Amino acid sequence: MTVDATYRKAVDTVRLLAADGVEKADSGHPGMPMGCADFAFTLWYQFLRHNPADPKWLGRDRFVLSAGHGSMLIYSLLHLFGYDVTLDDLKQFRQWQSKTPGHPEYGHTPGVEVTTGPLSTGLCTSVGLAMGAKQMAARLENEDLFDQRIFVLASDGDMMEGGSHEAGSLAGHQKLDNLIVFYDDNSISIDGSTALAFSEDVGKRFEAYGWQVTRVNGQDVAQIAAAVKDAIAAKGKPKLIVGKTTIGFGAPKKAGSEKSHGAPLGKEELAGAKKAFGFPENESFYVPADVRQLCTARIAELQKVAAEWDRKLAAFRTAKPEKAVLMDQLLSKAVPANILEELLKAVPEKDVASRASNGAIMQKVAALVPSLTGGSADLNPSTVTYLTADQDFSPANRAARNIRYGVREMVMGLSANGLALYGAAVPFTATFAVFSDFMKPALRLASIQKLRVVFVYTHDSIFVGEDGPTHQPIEHLLMCRSIPGMTVIRPAESHEVAHAWAVALKSNGPVVLFLTRQNLKNFTPEQCANIQLARGAYVLSEDPGFDLVLIGTGSEVTPAEQTAQLLRQGGRKVRVVSMPSWELFDRQDQAYRDSVLPPAVTARVSIEAGTTIGWDKYVGSKGLKIGLDHFGDSAPYKILIEKYGLAPEAMAARIGKHFGG
Repeated sequence: MTVDATYRKAVDTVRLLAADGVEKADSGHPGMPMGCADFAFTLWYQFLRHNPADPKWLGRDRFVLSAGHGSMLIYSLLHLFGYDVTLDDLKQFRQWQSKTPGHPEYGHTPGVEVTTGPLSTGLCTSVGLAMGAKQMAARLENEDLFDQRIFVLASDGDMMEGGSHEAGSLAGHQKLDNLIVFYDDNSISIDGSTALAFSEDVGKRFEAYGWQVTRVNGQDVAQIAAAVKDAIAAKGKPKLIVGKTTIGFGAPKKAGSEKSHGAPLGKEELAGAKKAFGFPENESFYVPADVRQLCTARIAELQKVAAEWDRKLAAFRTAKPEKAVLMDQLLSKAVPANILEELLKAVPEKDVASRASNGAIMQKVAALVPSLTGGSADLNPSTVTYLTADQDFSPANRAARNIRYGVREMVMGLSANGLALYGAAVPFTATFAVFSDFMKPALRLASIQKLRVVFVYTHDSIFVGEDGPTHQPIEHLLMCRSIPGMTVIRPAESHEVAHAWAVALKSNGPVVLFLTRQNLKNFTPEQCANIQLARGAYVLSEDPGFDLVLIGTGSEVTPAEQTAQLLRQGGRKVRVVSMPSWELFDRQDQAYRDSVLPPAVTARVSIEAGTTIGWDKYVGSKGLKIGLDHFGDSAPYKILIEKYGLAPEAMAARIGKHFGG
């Protein structure tokens, strides 16, 4: 590759636009963009297939800035390549309501594919993007048209985080050769040299995972171009390009130092960098005319490539109409209008655990919703979430919809986000509720990005029993409920599970399902007629003139009903409310909420086998919260019901004592 002066100037323009943005904001990370500009510009100019006029163009490759703290790098590239990111937007870096926030945000800035920032989460998400691309190509039987590559820029911090191990291991096992990661090996972290805490050979680690590893001078664009070209051509393995770079490259005194990592260079240092690169020292956000021309010419070429791909897509639609229909179903995440009616047909007749009814209902979902795909963290026999009519996604069968994640909860959750972001799947994950601890970054980022992902958590309470306190979730429902934008549903029995899936499949954001290990009694036909799960809470039964409300969720709804019967025998008039979802209930209008929980009735009881924190909102200051604000014990679950006062007789006595009578 011959590199002319204009090309080198373009690389330096990226460096200095990034440094100017951080300087003006007086906040940010100039060092990584300055060190990685050689790779980033080379990738975007020579190899990345994208269409600035249509950021969501179907034929595009994906670029994931896993090192999201270096966000001025991607903003500078987006500007130079003609996306709707202006120089004024660059000047508003990190400011209120700007297009250029501190870390890249999907759905906020055109051209940003993934919300990144927490280190290694972008790398983990890219595994899902790569699987999504492979799966779509295989299901449409056209790997020539759907051969999109996933490019990632990762930092030392990404490689230190545990998520990089899970991502590297899973991608290597799956032989995702469409995944190409550039590792910015600059040997600097916030504290100083990475040698303070980090000494392994990352390249050898990834070789052990089954990756192809290439090492280059990260400031040599010719070496970088050759490595990327080889990585694209090579088949059978994901690729890691280890680029030895200098953080803050070009800064006279701060290059190679942690001082350029997370703070502006300072006016004098920035002027010195501009002088070193031959740029006007006193001009900010400067784009040389020949650099602008270079990028404009490349944009025109990219648009021709996109137009040619679109012509091939149109020909594909004509030649393969049945595959075109499938493609549209996948991309639209099509759900039948009568989905609830169909799912109710799959409800087991006998009383089973909600994990078991969920498993039966999911088979029906898979048959009706082609975009459903996912898997568990090595727990299919326990979570009952394997799609039995399908096979395992693997290098030999990319069209299959079951994904074997192994015991890798973090990358499972983030890969599901990646599958959703690729755009052709409604992904699900499955594990025990207590292991949602390992998935918090994925849950939070799914909510931030408003992704339609279904997180299935089974073994949802102390009624896991003999496994003991390490496996009995107490605070996990509350943790998921505390995430803004997350919809948490804890169904009471099989019919509510069907309703929950109908809601989840049409949701505009992530949904968590909490399901039981132990069997639950199915509702009677009369009770089923009352179900309004989509409204979050509804009246299951009531006495005329009731003056006491019992609110149950999940496995505690039937015990709440049994408790009500005991109280009725003592002369109390009771309403029983099933509240499977706080979030869905809170979205209802005040009139509906008041109709379920009348303000005049202040004698209210919440019943849930977990922490009682948060229930004050529904039971009020005079109410009673029945639950567990302590960890459990190892014992058969029926013993725990007795010992913790969760049997109907014990609850009725406690309620009588609290409210009198």
